[in-house]
Amino acid sequence: MPGLDLPRRVGVRELRDNLTGFLREAREGKAILVTSHDQVVAELRPPPPDSAPRRQPGTLAGRIRIASDFDETPPELLDAMEAPLG
Repeated sequence: MPGLDLPRRVGVRELRDNLTGFLREAREGKAILVTSHDQVVAELRPPPPDSAPRRQPGTLAGRIRIASDFDETPPELLDAMEAPLG
């Protein structure tokens, strides 16, 4: 049918030999069917647009606090680590 883009079919060996190129095609929106012995075993396609929300730098600014004794080891923990085994 005109205008209907069917997924490209590639064998496992071809995928392995040209993985970077196929990943580039998937990033561009193309679907790729991976076959082994003429049977489809996997499908490579870009993720849906909402599957990986973009990180918003600074959204937690002012809301994260680090305790003043964050990098101090409690004496009872040091004692437990230095105690003889047994």
